[in-house]
Amino acid sequence: MVKNQFGNTSLKTAPIIFGGNVFGWTLDEQQSHQVLDAFIDKGFNMIDTSNNYPRWVPGATGLESETILGKWMQQRKSRDSYIIATKVGGKTTSRNTPNTSAKEIIREVELSLKRLKTDYIDLYQLHYDQEETPVAETLEAFNTLVQAGKVRYIGASNISASRLRASLDYANTMGIPSYCSLQPLYNLYDRDIYEKNFRSLAASEQLAVTPYYSLASGFLTGKYTDNPALRASERGKTISKYFNHKGEILLSNIQRIAESHQVSMSAVALAWLLHQPTVTAPIASATKASHLEAFVEASTLQLSTWDLKLLSL
Repeated sequence: MVKNQFGNTSLKTAPIIFGGNVFGWTLDEQQSHQVLDAFIDKGFNMIDTSNNYPRWVPGATGLESETILGKWMQQRKSRDSYIIATKVGGKTTSRNTPNTSAKEIIREVELSLKRLKTDYIDLYQLHYDQEETPVAETLEAFNTLVQAGKVRYIGASNISASRLRASLDYANTMGIPSYCSLQPLYNLYDRDIYEKNFRSLAASEQLAVTPYYSLASGFLTGKYTDNPALRASERGKTISKYFNHKGEILLSNIQRIAESHQVSMSAVALAWLLHQPTVTAPIASATKASHLEAFVEASTLQLSTWDLKLLSL
């Protein structure tokens, strides 16, 4: 499978990154391992998780995802074949606000390494920015981890454009490792924030962009319909906002293109992201090995100018 250059790093990722938020949530340990096996066997190589997945599940600790992934890597015995990305500083089951202090980062990396059963993390990402913490404190902590060999590269996720700019400037001035990637909310429906505030910055700084909610929490797959039962579910609370005139037109157009190419709607939505100049690889999850076919389809699907125009609402 063709690999994409990951920003200005030495990493190369397959076109789709597996989202590990499902480990310990919609997939138990055995199911997670089975899907991961299938994902890697199809030629993909990057997995994204966090030190707080899946904290939103009743009874969960938020440590399940890293733990499940760590056991799987230990069993596969080929750590260097994968790119492992995890995060720090986000909300937890006991804390509903971000914490990006140096103390938090230095402490949490050790716990993530232990759960992941590895000596190093390929990409360590700021999960949610805490604006009360100076960017200098956060970046110097990350620098300590890079110099110690515990982290290879650092990235940022939920952060304002101004704080991202300030972080990049500080790292450049001090000559320390800078964010090499950005993980934003970005998909066919949710476009404005990224395109207006981050796209030009990502391009000029050569950031690897790895969108989350690439399928709008499943809405863009076309498998959900708006009904009372869905709205009452946990997933329904997330995607009900998409069921409007714009969403209906978008689904209709995606379906039309999917049928013309004889691929799934998921593949079209993911392929659209891959056709965006600044996107390196979107993050997507799967709960069955069969769902990975959409990842394969998206990786090679060539959308025409007409397709792209139809998708640009």
